[in-house]
Amino acid sequence: MQTAREVAAFLLANDDYLIVTHRRPDGDAVGSAAALCRALRSVGKRAELFPNPQFLPRFLPLTDGLCGAGDARGKTVITVDTATEKLFPYNAQYLLGKVQLAIDHHGSHTPYAAQSWIVPDAAACGELMPELCEALGAPFTDEIATAVYVAVSTDTGCFRYTNTTAKTFRVAAQCREAGAACDYWNRVLFLEKSRNRLDLEAYLIATAEFYADGSVCFCALPREKIKELGVSEDELDDISGFPRDIAGVQIGAMFRDVNDGAKISLRTYAPYDASAICAELGGGGHPAAAGATVPGTITDAKKALCEALRKHGVQI
Repeated sequence: MQTAREVAAFLLANDDYLIVTHRRPDGDAVGSAAALCRALRSVGKRAELFPNPQFLPRFLPLTDGLCGAGDARGKTVITVDTATEKLFPYNAQYLLGKVQLAIDHHGSHTPYAAQSWIVPDAAACGELMPELCEALGAPFTDEIATAVYVAVSTDTGCFRYTNTTAKTFRVAAQCREAGAACDYWNRVLFLEKSRNRLDLEAYLIATAEFYADGSVCFCALPREKIKELGVSEDELDDISGFPRDIAGVQIGAMFRDVNDGAKISLRTYAPYDASAICAELGGGGHPAAAGATVPGTITDAKKALCEALRKHGVQI
């Protein structure tokens, strides 16, 4: 599918939608899913969100009244903001091979759905929703606008990242005009920090590893340290960008223990391409933000990333 009208035609021709977000869903995934679900309901369609157990508490107001039981029988399954089947929630593995439509903005998207609408130029998946609402004939309500604003603002770092375009600002303006709760979400997402989060950042500063004359920074969050600091998943949201925020750092990596190995969250500035680097490790994403999960420990993941970086000309 190439256009919003083609996607809308598919959505209007079918019904009973189950909308799936990726593992550890961020603001773009949750906001896009919530906006799509509300838009479909507004035009008389049955739609619900897959009950992702990793929805963060801060995003739950967006999903209020939208989550179903997760039963896919008879449902038309849609994914949003999900670049690969490898990112399906742990409790959604039974949906592999059953996705009818994937809506995404990742240039590294690996096809897995019967049909796809992929727009790599979009700063966020949520950026596609106003156009889709118009094509569906769905009113752009304040609730939909709020969900879209969360999606767009989080994936652009509150409009600071290089993926922000003129269209991104136009979408944000459209959200504001429609009554989106921008002030509230700006405070919750970008200003407030708990004491636990401050303790976490102090730990990361104390243990950061610098390479290549300070242009590369590695930070690690072992499972034991997260438990010791009492940091919740909600407080860990957006921590992946912490290493790159340090002056002089062009390549920042955050390492975490996960169920199936160690997760690498990579953030880069040009000329380095985070997506291409993570592709060496079986992952992907965007040029400035990507990720991969590798077998083994955090130490193993650091070694694997160093090898990938060397292949891309980084002297480390």
